[in-house]
Amino acid sequence: MNNTNTQFLENRWDEKQVIGMSEPEKLLYRSNILGSDKRVTNYGGGNTSAKVMEKDPLTGEITEVLWVKGSGGDIGSMKLDGFSTLYMDKLHKLKSLYRGVEYEDEMVAYLPHCTFALNPRAASIDTPLHAYVPRKHVDHVHADAIIAIAASKNSKVLTQEIFGDKIGWLPWKRPGYELGLWLEKFCLENPDSDGVVLESHGLFTWGDTAKTCYDKTIEVINTATAWLAKKTADTSVFGGIKHTSLPEVKRQAIAARLMPAIRGFVSENHNMTGHFIDNETVLEFVNSTNLKPLAALGTSCPDHFLRTKIRPLVVNFNPEAGNIDEVLDNLPGQIAAYRDDYTAYYNRCKNENSPGLRDPNAVVYLIPGVGMITFAKDKATARISGEFYVNAINVMRGASSISEYVGLPEQEAFDIEYWLLEEAKLQRMPKPKSLAGRIALVTGGAGGIGSATAERYLSEGACVMLADINENALAITSDKLRQRFGEDAVRTVNMNVTDENAVEAAFAETAVEFGGVDILVSNAGIASSAPIEDTSLELWNRNMDILSTGYFLVSREAFKIFRRQNMGGSVVFVGSKNGLAASPNASAYCTAKASEIHLARCLALEGAEAGIRVNVVNPDAVLRGSKIWEGEWLEQRADTYGTDKEGLEEMYRQRSMLKRSVLPEDIAEACYFFAADTSAKSTGNIINVDAGNVQAFTR
Repeated sequence: MNNTNTQFLENRWDEKQVIGMSEPEKLLYRSNILGSDKRVTNYGGGNTSAKVMEKDPLTGEITEVLWVKGSGGDIGSMKLDGFSTLYMDKLHKLKSLYRGVEYEDEMVAYLPHCTFALNPRAASIDTPLHAYVPRKHVDHVHADAIIAIAASKNSKVLTQEIFGDKIGWLPWKRPGYELGLWLEKFCLENPDSDGVVLESHGLFTWGDTAKTCYDKTIEVINTATAWLAKKTADTSVFGGIKHTSLPEVKRQAIAARLMPAIRGFVSENHNMTGHFIDNETVLEFVNSTNLKPLAALGTSCPDHFLRTKIRPLVVNFNPEAGNIDEVLDNLPGQIAAYRDDYTAYYNRCKNENSPGLRDPNAVVYLIPGVGMITFAKDKATARISGEFYVNAINVMRGASSISEYVGLPEQEAFDIEYWLLEEAKLQRMPKPKSLAGRIALVTGGAGGIGSATAERYLSEGACVMLADINENALAITSDKLRQRFGEDAVRTVNMNVTDENAVEAAFAETAVEFGGVDILVSNAGIASSAPIEDTSLELWNRNMDILSTGYFLVSREAFKIFRRQNMGGSVVFVGSKNGLAASPNASAYCTAKASEIHLARCLALEGAEAGIRVNVVNPDAVLRGSKIWEGEWLEQRADTYGTDKEGLEEMYRQRSMLKRSVLPEDIAEACYFFAADTSAKSTGNIINVDAGNVQAFTR
């Protein structure tokens, strides 16, 4: 087995950290350290609980309260407000209302009536599983090592062999009220047990204190890990090696070609975002002899297939032959076949009250020699789906090495995937933001206009690749945006827009990081000021290289990806008022800016048939945060107009018709308009954001 999966879990409990903590705070501490390791449980997976004596705010009496992870939470990152709190006496009284397994879903509606202290956090379907275990502290996790045993054909025998009578075993049962009663019965019949393995699901452990419960969880997982390592030390994993991994650079290159193509096929209803993983665990699986038969069995743990669908799509790539062109030609047929298979699965398993067919496209794409691609509605979900399938790979590795890996029966998998309670949760999801699933590349991304535009796009749900030649400024800008919008949605690339190879590499990196590109904001720029007789050829060429050739190069690469995706696209040129209105002592700058506008018009003509829109935003005198207004340009323009640095912004404000300063956020708003669907019928257009300049009127 892979060494990364046989390392023992570290017991991270620190007694110094818990001094003075209340029981709920200890529960949170325990939850966070358990959830910090993906081998214990993945994002959003598992639950933790504690039964705590509290003062009833209504009666003043001391009563027992269940603190348990609420619906939709993540034990690794949650805070105290992520726990539901429920009266234990009321939870026990629910038993008298239970009409049997055929009606167990109706019990969820009773949980709000058990709420303690008007806690608004909704209780999850797993609440009875914790409530009815007659111990103060309970952990439920989906550890890879445990699920490898739980998903084996003879999991009951293996559980007994590994743990003896200290850890029990229960057959597969969908999470819900009935399983809660099963757990209670097991505990009452086995009072000396420390936990139970749930077939194809995970692990329950318990204890009388927060620490003993945590210690037991770590101990049980490490016991399973050690047993698996010993049993599989000389075992050929996944039937042996069939393919050899390509070098990292080539893997990235193949992913850069595949991801936009796949994205175009799977984004019919909404734009999807991609994630690429080519770590050792994934490569071992995708290069194996048994890749296809194991992948076809689907995943076992419900948390896995809810994130990854019941099974992945194995892309017909041969790394030894390097047949990427053939793969791209055949990709439509492969994806159509997957959709047909998924639709047939839905039709075979649907019930009278099943929700309608959901997106039939695969979430996970496995490429021999290259790695794994996942697609979802946003970057975080795509990444998390990939992490879940890595867990599934670890489970398949262990189970197939010690026994025979068994996925969930098809009907059971369907009944969870299309569970009415799961559908209700999906229906409660907030409406997507206007740029959800969109991917933008912003050149000059570290400057005032570039960073303001990126911030505007991120606030509407887009992913943004910030491209800039200034590495230090790029790092500062990206850190600021990541703090506000999270790590997933922001990436950076150091790029010189005049370097053809650098531009190509930047777009390829964007494709690998996010799956493709929907929006290009061409904003990188310089400014120069000199009378014509003092304008050197070098200065002239520098303006043309950055402001004209640079805009051409980034547009050309954007068009290539737009066409590969076949999803349309939006190009926004950040031009200048000077592209329409001449200014003294700025012939090189004005001419280059005018060329941008005409290039945009040409591209609007070329892109229209493919749904590619090209528009221009013309700012004027945006001083705040602008890199081009630092140094010589500021001094030169101040000298041209006979003022000093401090007086220049006021001079521009008074020169405008509206007597207002133009800010980076104003330009960002215009760039947002041209990127959003509100401008879906606009191409070849110009918006002047200059507070009014009659010379720049376009008509």
